Amino acid sequence: MTRLPIAPGVVHWPGYLPAEAQVALVADLREVARQAPFFSPRMPRTGKPFSVRMTNCGSLGWVSDERGYRYQPLHPETGLAWPPMPALLTQAWRELADYPHPPEACLVNFYEASAKMGLHQDRDEQDFEAPVLSLSLGDTAMFRIGGTQRGGKTVSLKLASGDALLFGGEARLAYHGIDRILAGSSSLLPQGGRINLTLRRVTKPE
Repeated sequence: MTRLPIAPGVVHWPGYLPAEAQVALVADLREVARQAPFFSPRMPRTGKPFSVRMTNCGSLGWVSDERGYRYQPLHPETGLAWPPMPALLTQAWRELADYPHPPEACLVNFYEASAKMGLHQDRDEQDFEAPVLSLSLGDTAMFRIGGTQRGGKTVSLKLASGDALLFGGEARLAYHGIDRILAGSSSLLPQGGRINLTLRRVTKPE
């Protein structure tokens, strides 16, 4: 398994998930989406929908609407608890996160070919000691990450299907985003597009 340091606190593992694991994880995510259907998060204040659709798995899920960004234990539309994380996700956390406590939320973002994600920080969690771990499935994305202040130098890299990326330590609050999706670069998802799985610890361990 190749481990590529990208910047202080940022590590990339190309091809972390082999092909058979990717197929198995997509099947697991279909069951997640059956229990917790994809929804369109909305921007606070304006209510404008994001260009990605999302769902969650784990004990907590991230949502966004006119009330703001937050974690909650129930799906915003069905009112049901989020389904548990598939075993492949918790295994990835144990192998890569170097953090003694389990993740509590996994954001499942689906990017169509035209979807993007502007530079932002992941700062709705209570525990910044834990890293953020990302797994990619489907079409390749152009990912960009910078420092903890807007307007600084950024680094861009391609995240292909099966890749893992971690940022923690001094990079835990780094600005990051997705500039574009390279449509047709993967055949994993029959409908095309990209799924990004973001594992996070939300609360401080007792």
